[in-house]
Amino acid sequence: MKFIVSSSALLKQINLIGGVISSNTVLPILEDFLFEIKDGKLKAQATDLEISMSTTVDVEAKEEGRVAIPAKILLDTLKTLPEQPIAFSINPENYAVEITSDNGKYKLAGENPDDFPKIPVPEDTTAVDLPSDVLQNAIGKCLFAVSNDELRPAMTGVLFELNPQEITFVATDAHKLVRYTRKDLTIAESAQFIVPKKALNLLKNAIPAQMSNITMSYNDSNAFFQFEGIDLSCRLIDARYPDYNAVIPQDNPHLLSIGRSDFQNSLRRISIFSNKTTHQVILSINGSSLQVSAQDLDFSNEANEKLDCEYTGEDLQIGFNARFLIEMLGVMPGEEVQMKLSTPTRAGLLVPSVPEENEELLMLVMPVMLNV
Repeated sequence: MKFIVSSSALLKQINLIGGVISSNTVLPILEDFLFEIKDGKLKAQATDLEISMSTTVDVEAKEEGRVAIPAKILLDTLKTLPEQPIAFSINPENYAVEITSDNGKYKLAGENPDDFPKIPVPEDTTAVDLPSDVLQNAIGKCLFAVSNDELRPAMTGVLFELNPQEITFVATDAHKLVRYTRKDLTIAESAQFIVPKKALNLLKNAIPAQMSNITMSYNDSNAFFQFEGIDLSCRLIDARYPDYNAVIPQDNPHLLSIGRSDFQNSLRRISIFSNKTTHQVILSINGSSLQVSAQDLDFSNEANEKLDCEYTGEDLQIGFNARFLIEMLGVMPGEEVQMKLSTPTRAGLLVPSVPEENEELLMLVMPVMLNV
């Protein structure tokens, strides 16, 4: 089996799917790409048994065939080659791979493609078309709040809640929560499922910058995403998502409006002086003035700053983990944010001062108890 392909075109495509491959895999074959030549196209696949991803590249080939090629050595080789046509020659007897470039030859041992795991295909699925920017936006706003706690598997992914008039994406790690709703999408039937964090990270990196439609289909066990020659499938997290609405406080009489970047920059500076375990900063709100302060008694470090703000409500002092607030402000749109507060022991809510059209974004952060 022989084929010729552009080195940069091949690198670009297999780079997108290379992130699927785990570094500590159980089966050696999972460290490979599966290459399949058909109708003048090369289909490259990668899987870790939970997530599978494939992409296609135009090639010059007179015959069809398949081979499994070690991913790391191929990627490392292509990254160092300048743009040029390269020729692959595969021995069907022992799957030895020979790559020929303008100036050199590189030989590596391929593997039997029949040993490569079967990739799930959509069966009995429900399909929804989503604009790529909507999915990109949702993933970008939710991923940072996903938990890494394997003991609570439901929280290690993003909840997709599909309803006839809207779709809601939710992520939480019990300390912070994000709920992002799009109201400009029509869904035929209601459904909900949890997509793992790794799959969404890969999807986010693969979605093209220009507008395109993504076909998302799902059944009881898998979700499938298809766009512009790329297919991603992942096993859904089989767990019950916590009742996130129950933890969102409804009565928040204290309302703080403040410039997003000023607030974020202040938190970045003040957090340098905070306790390295709790990262606690204290917000003291008095009239139209917000004081942000932190101290680390172990090292006698202390800092405070005053910021102008608009505030309605009683004077209030409340503590938060600065890192959580900085992350939230980093993905919050707009120049100004609102913080809805009730008491020093109840969660604070962050929302954009001017909501984007057809979307609702709410972020919740749990307080850190003040050291009195």
